[in-house]
Amino acid sequence: MQIHFNGHHMDVTPALRTYTEEKLSKLLKHFDHITSIHVVYAIEKRVHLVEATIAINQAEIHARAESSDMYAAVDALEEKLKHQLSTYKGKHLERRRADNDPISEQD
Repeated sequence: MQIHFNGHHMDVTPALRTYTEEKLSKLLKHFDHITSIHVVYAIEKRVHLVEATIAINQAEIHARAESSDMYAAVDALEEKLKHQLSTYKGKHLERRRADNDPISEQD
């Protein structure tokens, strides 16, 4: 899994980078097929924004979180991505189960 970091109107500190890597690496527990993650940090007025786009085999998941503290925004982003990944995984598994169920015809 590759993680790319960008900062808009700010420098990404090593502490913030490692904190985000630790949080986002926990997402692998929920879904194994993550190929890359692109994280963008931004500061607009007094609001700290964090956006992330996760590339999965056949889809992309995008989330955005904002807070008055950058670390709190990263925590909120992690929760949003966990929820989206579990929803995607549930839909994906349901679709696979529906494709594998034999159609029973009774005469």
